[in-house]
Amino acid sequence: VQLQASGGGLVQAGGSLRLSCAASGRTFSRYAVGWFRQAPGKGREFVAGFRWSGGSTYFEDSVKGRFTVSRDYAKSTVYLQMNSLKPEDTAVYYCAARIGEAGRKDSEYDYWGRGTLVTVSS
Repeated sequence: VQLQASGGGLVQAGGSLRLSCAASGRTFSRYAVGWFRQAPGKGREFVAGFRWSGGSTYFEDSVKGRFTVSRDYAKSTVYLQMNSLKPEDTAVYYCAARIGEAGRKDSEYDYWGRGTLVTVSS
């Protein structure tokens, strides 16, 4: 499966952005999807993870209550809605996929899209 993340940009603190991750080649139906981010000078960290087919969504503690995920089954696209953005949310955001359950470690994911840069100004 090929993944393409988009929707990044520059936003002021307190603002919102919605990232998209579109799958091609295969549908997401058997997959779990993860969102990760990598801030400048830091390692890649987990943001959110969920099974495409439904069930629980897991969020990193710092984004709980501010970020949500959604799916468009017809478009094989998942979204990361980011609200109340903070400067510390600045990072390159990646979507990833794996067959099976969602994981919190980037090493658990087999397919990665190119990242999209989110910059939050103070």
